[in-house]
Amino acid sequence: MFRFDDPQYLWLLLLIPLLVAIDLLKYSQKKKKLNKIGDKELLHELTQNYSRWRILLKRFLLYSALAMIIIMIARPQMGSKISREKRHGIETMIAIDISNSMRAEDVVPSRLEKSKLMVENLIEHFTNDKIGLIVFAGNAFIQLPITNDYISAKMFLQNISPSLIEEQGTDIGQAIHLASNSFTSQQNIGKAIILITDGEDHEGGAMEQAAAAKKKGINVFILGVGNTQGAPVPDGNGNYMQDSSGETVLSKLNESMCKEIAKAGDGTYIHVENNNAAQEKLNAELTKLQTGETESVVYSEYAEQFHIFGWIALILLLLDVLVLETPNKRLKKFKIFHEK
Repeated sequence: MFRFDDPQYLWLLLLIPLLVAIDLLKYSQKKKKLNKIGDKELLHELTQNYSRWRILLKRFLLYSALAMIIIMIARPQMGSKISREKRHGIETMIAIDISNSMRAEDVVPSRLEKSKLMVENLIEHFTNDKIGLIVFAGNAFIQLPITNDYISAKMFLQNISPSLIEEQGTDIGQAIHLASNSFTSQQNIGKAIILITDGEDHEGGAMEQAAAAKKKGINVFILGVGNTQGAPVPDGNGNYMQDSSGETVLSKLNESMCKEIAKAGDGTYIHVENNNAAQEKLNAELTKLQTGETESVVYSEYAEQFHIFGWIALILLLLDVLVLETPNKRLKKFKIFHEK
């Protein structure tokens, strides 16, 4: 089964039906112009060397070659070696607050960007653990199901922004609920929810969901981003968000809320000021969790297959060159094509 290293180029295949449609339109217009001449015998005499089938074949060869070139650019690969690896680690679901308040710049470069850097560092230190990503604001959804694929985790992480969720607000309870139901069914393995937020919970129910996660044997860790003095929230247009009375909105880190949620979830609250210090503290807490044996199916080697499509494209282009629009006088007697 093929996978593509640069799948975005496959969208270029949509150009082919567009080109076919343009060809059909041009053919229709040309036919209308010829019909206006009116004398069919004269038309037949003038176009006796013309073959509609030759033109169709040449177009087919050309567009097929174009399709092969596009697939080649997308770098098709095939797993040449499949292995099942036994690993000892924990399972971790990371929930990232992407509400508008996370745009605040009381930490550099912003609360959200600081959070993403923290998660990236966390992924760098994972070796045998499984990881999943959840984003939340007014609601929550899974950005990446739990996996050993750290490369995909980093890729999805880079695409996280407040625009992913239209419904604004901060529903920490829903994020914890979704995370606690996103682990594998495997027993005897440590499971942790790492929730990164500024603690502005607008919906309630967070402590109840953390307590429910605790009953399932899942620890809830809260990483608080921002400061308690508050900071204005950029609106994305060079200004700051304002309330209904025209006052600039100040977003404050709610540490007391974060600590209560972590306590209810039998976890730890960590204030993220320095990424390294927070990372060390979190790693120390995660190492206390029980590791278990997990099995992962891994394509350990991928063989490049683009050269196959390159050769096919070359052959198709050569055939396109060899097939003439008008009959070759030397080969005319074979009558491979029906000439009009």
